[in-house]
Amino acid sequence: MHLYKLLDYFFLVFHLLLVLFVLTGWIWRRTRPWHLAAVLLTLASWFILGIKYGIGYCPLTDWHFQVLRNLGETNLPNSYISYIILRFLGLEVAQNTVDIITVLAAIFALIASLTSKYYHKPGATNSRSHRDHP
Repeated sequence: MHLYKLLDYFFLVFHLLLVLFVLTGWIWRRTRPWHLAAVLLTLASWFILGIKYGIGYCPLTDWHFQVLRNLGETNLPNSYISYIILRFLGLEVAQNTVDIITVLAAIFALIASLTSKYYHKPGATNSRSHRDHP
């Protein structure tokens, strides 16, 4: 039982950090290439693996939910985001609402990643030099 509790915390922390990275990794220049890879892998999981396992499929969610079932959890929601909202806030949000917000956030993350500048040329500076400021 202790192993399952450790696995629960591992998946909780790792998956939450991954979700946060997918939402915000485009902000920092150094993480932008990794961010694009994370977003593309997430979307591939949802829509390519989703062909076989159901649209929105995530292996991390699947594995975490298996751990939770071994810990005696029942009536788990259909998505990890719904589970996080329920676990931390105690709120049951309509699944369609969660799905729409999740997909919109992923689309935003993809657009942000694709429109960000990925590479910084050595010696290049911002278009406004420090002399332009009073």
